[in-house]
Amino acid sequence: MTSPAVPSPIDLLLLPCAGASATMYLRWRRSLPAWIRLVPLELPGRGARHGEPFVEDYDVLVGQLCDAVDAPAVAPTGRYVLLGHSMGALLAHGLARRLRERSRPLPDALIVSASAAPAMRESIRFQGPLDDASLIADLRRQGGTPDAVFENPELLRMTLDALAADYRVCASFRHEAPGVPLPMPVHVLAGRADAIPPASLAAWAAETTGRFTLDWFDGGHFFIRQQESLVLAALERALRPLASGASHAGVVAA
Repeated sequence: MTSPAVPSPIDLLLLPCAGASATMYLRWRRSLPAWIRLVPLELPGRGARHGEPFVEDYDVLVGQLCDAVDAPAVAPTGRYVLLGHSMGALLAHGLARRLRERSRPLPDALIVSASAAPAMRESIRFQGPLDDASLIADLRRQGGTPDAVFENPELLRMTLDALAADYRVCASFRHEAPGVPLPMPVHVLAGRADAIPPASLAAWAAETTGRFTLDWFDGGHFFIRQQESLVLAALERALRPLASGASHAGVVAA
């Protein structure tokens, strides 16, 4: 009896939510199989790029991310998928479009989590006060921020500075007139208790000519932590067909 073939490696390029480092995903390495290679796309001003100034303009940041994908330390060696949570989903979509504009190899799928579709973004939400009290209230309302961050003044300062910069990124986003949709499947992950209207999540279907799926998980905006095992199981099922050679495979529902 022959053993099952080991899937070919696939790179999962990861973009963080507002206020966070892309290292927020590294804990997934303990649960995902080795053939899924996690590649965090770090943003300026945090993590290994802590010494760099924040970028507060959406278009500029997407351009920098596009350049970063060509860097030897990040450049995919074969098939790859883009994944982003919240603000990271908006950046992942913009990155896929920018890569297409530059005639660069495209991801085999786009996985967006806890984010309204670009056409349904409410940029006015990010144009309110960015004082510490307002930002802390927003962090607590959305959940997902460890108590240790609130208890450590240095960590809290770093988080608030990054969050304010990222809210300016979100406020600077302008949805362009509908162009040619992306050719790869788009898979949306959503929390049943999140405040994002279901119609705003379903609107991602207009961003692809490929397969579209929308999967719901119990939990709020940070269901990816609240339901981590289910989310990771869905990701593995989604990526396995790609690693087995299927072209632009769709994402399997959780």
